[in-house]
Formats: sequence, structure tokens, C-alpha cells
Amino acid sequence: MAGVHIHGYAIVSADDRIADETGATPALLRNDADWAYFQDELDKADLVVLGRLGHEANPNSKGRSRLIVSSSSSGLDERPDGWWWNPDRCAWEVVAATLLPNGGRVAVPGGRRVFDLFLGIGYDTFHLTRAEAVTLGNGTSVFSCCDHRTGAGAALYERGLEAGPRRMLDPDGPVSLTLWRR
Repeated sequence: MAGVHIHGYAIVSADDRIADETGATPALLRNDADWAYFQDELDKADLVVLGRLGHEANPNSKGRSRLIVSSSSSGLDERPDGWWWNPDRCAWEVVAATLLPNGGRVAVPGGRRVFDLFLGIGYDTFHLTRAEAVTLGNGTSVFSCCDHRTGAGAALYERGLEAGPRRMLDPDGPVSLTLWRR
């Protein structure tokens, strides 16, 4: 959609996982340099899109405009804590026209269902941070296709994005960042 720019944000393990086998983000995937980068990026967004569990786990202390993806919505509902959206009942184009009539930047910090949804809608940029020394094995992958031997980079490439240079955010981690752009 013209004028709307969709940015995905994920920190993943070396094996493309965003959570451990319990569904929780482990301390091993938390990094101060990544967190500072991520918060700065969220400050640039006109709308932050996340799943219900992420919304419940992360209070909106900065009062950012939020869109919560949830099957409990009848389509697109405005509630006291943000806009709630059921993509099975309301198209993204309607959401974007309603919430971003003049365009703007959309930040998508996940979880996996939301990452998968926007993989189909189309990211303009995906900020893929990698905790290079961490593996999570049976954890939750960033995209569901990563459970079937497709890496996160391959999934983004297949959707028309190209990797930029790898940037080291924290050499002690090591934690790196690659921007994938359309």
C-alpha cells in the first residue's frame, strides 16, 4: 500500500528461534544493544503491530499507537488499550486506510503468527537481529516455514527482500543485525 512502510523486528537465535520450547523469550535472547536499537526504532513508528500475548506481556508505557492481532476482535475494534484486529474478518488494506490514512511507518515486533501474517502482506524492511552463539532447538521459530528447514533469510529472500551488510551490535554476544529490504 502506497505510503505505508512495514518494518519487521526480531531477535533470533542462530537456529532462527524467537522463543524457547515453553514459548517464552529466554534471557539468552535479551541484549542491551539490541533493546536500545529496537526501542529507538519503535519511537519512529506510527503504528506498532503485535500479537495479543506480546501486548499483554509488554505494557505500553510510552503510549505508542498499537494494533493487537487477535481472533477475539470482530474485525477492527478500538478499545481503551489500542486497536484490535482480526485479519480473518478485516483486510489489511482497510486497517491501513483507517489507521494510517496519510501513510506512515508500521513496526511489527511479532510474535510468530504476526510475523507470518506480514510475511504474506509484505515487509518493506525486516530488521533481523541474531544472537549468534545461542541455539534453542525446539523453540518457536520466527516464521513457521523455519520449522521446515527454511531459514529466516531464505524466507525473506523468497518474498523479495535482499540482505544488507551484517552490522555487529554487540561483539561480546555476539549479536548482529542485518536489514533485509525490498
